[in-house]
Amino acid sequence: MDASIAGILAFDGVTSGAVYALLAIATVLVFAVTRVIFLPQGEFVAYGALTLGMFQTGHTPGTVWLLLALTAFAAVTDCIGLWRAGQRLAALARHLRTLALWPLLISALSIWAAPRHWPLLAQAALTLGLVTPLGSLVWRIAFRALADASVLALLIVSVGVHFMLTGLALLFFGAEGYRNPSFWDERWSLGALTLSGQTLIMLLASAALIALLAVFFDRTLVGKALRATAVNRLGARLVGISTETAGRVSFMMAAFIGALSGLLIGPTTTVFYDTGFLIGLKGFVAAVFGGLASYPLAALGAVLLGLVESFGAFQASAYKEVIVFTAILPVLLWRSLRDPGHEEH
Repeated sequence: MDASIAGILAFDGVTSGAVYALLAIATVLVFAVTRVIFLPQGEFVAYGALTLGMFQTGHTPGTVWLLLALTAFAAVTDCIGLWRAGQRLAALARHLRTLALWPLLISALSIWAAPRHWPLLAQAALTLGLVTPLGSLVWRIAFRALADASVLALLIVSVGVHFMLTGLALLFFGAEGYRNPSFWDERWSLGALTLSGQTLIMLLASAALIALLAVFFDRTLVGKALRATAVNRLGARLVGISTETAGRVSFMMAAFIGALSGLLIGPTTTVFYDTGFLIGLKGFVAAVFGGLASYPLAALGAVLLGLVESFGAFQASAYKEVIVFTAILPVLLWRSLRDPGHEEH
């Protein structure tokens, strides 16, 4: 391996690591606020790429029908609970309006726009608008009632949600894969390296989103509320912060980040209904580098993971995934030796 090949592999590793960093940060965010190890994070990646792919073909994305179905299910269950709690019809109507207004609007707009072949950026915006509310609905349906359960119980539910979302993806999108067009087709030669416009967009979008998240958590009231919930759930409740709202917001942010990641990787690979699991699992491995608690360490772990994957694929492509997931073992061993007395309470 000479220096030029090493440079190409390093550049590819950093590019992949930028996407893994987004997924790792989303995983850390959800776990810090809700204690849910959200394994289905990668499903939102697949949903984002598949939704844009169906827009490109002029068909109404399956995400529309999935969003409406989950909204209807959440509305029925919420209304039953509120009715049993003695809520009046006016309160039920307000709740339904809050829950269903955005899904109905974005679904109607998507159905109208799909056959009209809007520009790529407009279709990408519709995709984000469709996938992001799915995070809130997953929280409402699967995790809200178990908010105070143990981490192990939440992990078991998370595995079940992964299989559910994968099956729903097969139902609403089909087994056909989609490879989306690039957002920017320019190419530049930098010695032995070739920089494409899509790669530049991936790097810049990842860096911009990480910077925006830093500002969000440091400067906004909602971000500070999420940080408070992550540090001490009981203390957050005592000062008037709704941990339920914090959980819902964190899942929505995770869905947005996943959908954005799907838009970024869609032009570089063909995405199928079950592609997201492997990508999301790599984001989880990167999050473990940060102990599921540190955003900077999770991002650093993602870049290191991307480099390991790139160089591992060059040396032994048949064992690329084995090499990537084996990288988590020394991290787990180091953390267990560092804190051997930790127990989940």
